[in-house]
Amino acid sequence: MPKIVTPLTDTQIKQAKTKDKEYTLPDGDGLELRVRSSDSKRWVFRYQKPFTKQRTNLGLGSYPEVSLADARKKRNDFRKLLKQDIDPKEHKEEQARQHSEAALNTFAHIAANWFEIKQTQISEDHAKDIWRSIELHLIPSLGKLPISKVSAPLTIDVLKPIAAKGSLETVKRLGQRLNEIMTFAVNTGLLRANPLSGIRSAFQKPSKQNMATISPDDLPELVKDISYASIKIVTRCLIEWQLHTMVRPSEAAGTKWSEIDLDNRVWAIPAERMKKKREHLVPLTDQTIAILEMLKPISGHREHVFPADRDPKKHINEQTANMALKRMGYEKRLVAHGLRALASTTLNQHGFDADVVEAALAHVDKNEVRRAYNRSDYFERRRVMMDWWSKTIAASPQQSGIDLNLSNVVSL
Repeated sequence: MPKIVTPLTDTQIKQAKTKDKEYTLPDGDGLELRVRSSDSKRWVFRYQKPFTKQRTNLGLGSYPEVSLADARKKRNDFRKLLKQDIDPKEHKEEQARQHSEAALNTFAHIAANWFEIKQTQISEDHAKDIWRSIELHLIPSLGKLPISKVSAPLTIDVLKPIAAKGSLETVKRLGQRLNEIMTFAVNTGLLRANPLSGIRSAFQKPSKQNMATISPDDLPELVKDISYASIKIVTRCLIEWQLHTMVRPSEAAGTKWSEIDLDNRVWAIPAERMKKKREHLVPLTDQTIAILEMLKPISGHREHVFPADRDPKKHINEQTANMALKRMGYEKRLVAHGLRALASTTLNQHGFDADVVEAALAHVDKNEVRRAYNRSDYFERRRVMMDWWSKTIAASPQQSGIDLNLSNVVSL
């Protein structure tokens, strides 16, 4: 017949005196108080491990820090685990591990891990913009939080002040980045689900705004204004380079001499500098080669074709062309990115194959078969098209009654 244990009382515990050797005061169901010779009293839960039935002890803390009532509650919780064949000690260690991981896996830490992969899929300048926005708008409020504590209500509160300023496009992009970070946390086993999947619905959608551009009829006026503008030679050449080559502002600003193959008349932009992370080949025309010849005495001994004014070891800022166009009177009429739209509209209006135009703009076809065909076959067709486009630009001033050719333009 099992021995009946009389439950302990607070008075009994307080009056328990130390002896030469440690002794125990049982409370029942595996809970006991160990009174040590050092005058300390420690709670212990004794139990048999599930399956192996091995006897083991689990410390519950010292008395009076852990009261009799607290010790009994812990014992009862552990007994419930044992009924489910869960080892209380292993369960406690797992919880401690999870809490430790949560403390380490902050939003800032996970965002940095996500960005390490993200930046390999986009251009360098785009990557800088993404991380700058995260550091500016998200890290100050969310950075120190465990990723598991980042909730929709909390995140919406962080974004509301930005939306209140009317920066809806910024809110939209931050929402996209937040969702990518949280999905990354799900895919790496840190979260069970993405709690931010619906936060975009909490904000007004930004009105779609196309990049400001001009019509093909305005091309002669643009070429004339570029030729007469009071701007630095490198800036003038940068605008013309973008206009002729149809590349994005960041791709043009970062042009390197090592990417230029004059013998084969090709500019090879490496994948890491392209938005879609695919190498892009640009056929060089007589006019674009003339721009390069103009720049050789200025930057031919440096890495970048368009060096920065203050630090020639770096390339010119991609916003330089925008600022120059603004000073030339094209504010709200034309931005540097709009030069691509101008070229696209002109080429399509003159009957060039739309697929060839898209290939020249480095737009990636979602159809993999068509994409492979475009890359293998369209280059020579693009060379013909780009030659026509450069000649059209060079002829534009004559169309407006001004006798000016490209050699005059790039040398001013």
